[in-house]
Amino acid sequence: MILIISGTNRPKSKTLKVAQHYQEQLQKKGEHCEILSLTDLPKDIIVSDLYGQRSDLFKGIQQLVSDADKFVFITPEYNGSIPGVLKIFIDACAFPASFFHKKAALIGLSSGRYGNLRGIDHLTGICNYLRMYVLPLKIFLPHIQNEINEEHSFIHEETINAIHEQIEEFVRF
Repeated sequence: MILIISGTNRPKSKTLKVAQHYQEQLQKKGEHCEILSLTDLPKDIIVSDLYGQRSDLFKGIQQLVSDADKFVFITPEYNGSIPGVLKIFIDACAFPASFFHKKAALIGLSSGRYGNLRGIDHLTGICNYLRMYVLPLKIFLPHIQNEINEEHSFIHEETINAIHEQIEEFVRF
C-alpha cells in the first residue's frame, strides 16, 4: 500500500489537493493508496504521542504507516523547510519499524519560485537517516496558486507531464 502524506495541518491546503491528485493518478495505475492528512493528527501530539507514549487516535495512524510499503510525501514550504508538524509526525512514528527500508517519493510546493527546494533537501536527509529509499526524481511545484484551477486540477501541461513521469517511475520503483 502507498501512503500519501499531506504534509501540513493547515485547513483547506493546496497540499491536500495535490495529494488527492496523486491518489487519483496512482489509483488509475491500479495502485492501492491512502491519504493521511496531518490535519488528522492528535491536536496535542507533542504531549500524547512522543517519547514512547501512544494515544488511541495515533494507534490508527501508526497502523497506516506500518502497513505502507511506499510513501508519497507532499510538503509545502514553511520558512525555507518542511512544516514542523511533518517532522513531529515522523518523530512520533515507531522507530525504526515505520520507515526503515521503505520507498519514498517527494514533492515540494510553495507560493514562491522554488517549490520548496530546500525543504525537500531537508526531507531527503531525514529519509536517508531513516534508511528509506528515495526516488531520485523529485517534483517541485513553485507558484502553486498558478498551477491549480478552481476545480483543483493542474492546468499546465508541463507540470502534468512531470507528475505523470514521477508516478510512472514510482510505480516501478
